[in-house]
Amino acid sequence: MERFRAAKPPYPDLIAGALAWGVQMLVSAMLGLYLRNGLETSRLAEVAALYFLGGLLSWPFALPVARFLAFNRPPEARFAAFFVTLTIATILMTAFLFAMEYRIFYSRWHAPFGSLAWAFQFVFTSISAFYQFLVIGLRLFLPLGLVCLVVSSYHLAKRMR
Repeated sequence: MERFRAAKPPYPDLIAGALAWGVQMLVSAMLGLYLRNGLETSRLAEVAALYFLGGLLSWPFALPVARFLAFNRPPEARFAAFFVTLTIATILMTAFLFAMEYRIFYSRWHAPFGSLAWAFQFVFTSISAFYQFLVIGLRLFLPLGLVCLVVSSYHLAKRMR
């Protein structure tokens, strides 16, 4: 029971952390775009929003899970819990948002909502978008996103006793 209480983060950590993590992922993506093509893209605002929201919305899921896994563990295990949880949550949330945007774009050519054909189209369009994000979008987290991940995980592991 104590582990569940420890998993609940204080609200200031949840809100400020989500904003900070969202900004870090935004800056990481913008640096990645700058290094690859000098920020020359027609969708800069959409890419910025995607990575910011991916970071912002992943934090409230990742932090309690990581705190639960890190509870009463040595510092190395706490670091690993935060590192792995933040990595997975951020990638999944950003990929999910990308897939939903992808789905919205292609929905005009899909079958009516609720039909069996629509369900297949929804599933396979989402899987395709997720795969496309993994191939194309993950690299925008590098190199700065990895640094942010290590520093944030270290900071969180040190704060939690």
